[in-house]
Parts: sequence; structure tokens; C-alpha cells
Amino acid sequence: MKRMIFMGLILMASMTAVAQDLMEDGSKVVLPLEAQACNLPSAPPPIPDPPVKEELLKAQKLIKQFQGEMEVYRGCIDKDIDSGELSQGNLQAISNAYDYSVGMEERVAEMFNEALRAYKASTAK
Repeated sequence: MKRMIFMGLILMASMTAVAQDLMEDGSKVVLPLEAQACNLPSAPPPIPDPPVKEELLKAQKLIKQFQGEMEVYRGCIDKDIDSGELSQGNLQAISNAYDYSVGMEERVAEMFNEALRAYKASTAK
């Protein structure tokens, strides 16, 4: 079991190294250490199918909490963006992380909207 975990960590590290692009200034696309310490929140759990009102209300509260945590995350990764000390690669990595977090938030909102539409369709009958 330890060997599998160790091999997984090695694979993950090697994939990260390969995935790093080089920018025109020769810098690697990698988050600055301060931004790496920022906590990307986990998405709320999926809404059971078929959704019921109580589950939707609970999900709505969790999604609002998630959105607030995403604002904190984006503020954390953007904290040093105007410092003038970041390379082009750092700036690109921050932009990528920011875009990923926005996309994640949009996917969570769409899942909620789909569940809400399904609930409304089931109650309209």
C-alpha cells in the first residue's frame, strides 16, 4: 500500500513538472509559493436525485458558503499580483488558477440550477 502511494506521488510530481510551460521570459508557469498555500475549497456534495425542497435549501446554503470561500481563495492567489516581483510564468499560473476556480464555481451553480429545474418540474405535475 505504501508503495502504491509513493508511486502515485512520484507520478503526480512528474506530471506537474511536464505540465509546466515556459513563457517568453524563460520563466515556468508555476504558482508562487504564497499562492500555493491558498486553500482551494472543495465543491459541495451533489444534490440527491430526485431533489426535495429540504435538500435544495441545504444545498443553497452550502453553495453560498462555497462561493464565499472561493472569493477568499481568489483574493489569496491575487494578493501579490501587483507586487512587480512575479514572473510572466507566475502571472500566467495565477490567471490559470483564477480561471479554474471561476469554472468550478460555474459548474457547481449549474448543478444546483439543474436540480432546481428538476424539482420545479416534479412539483408542477
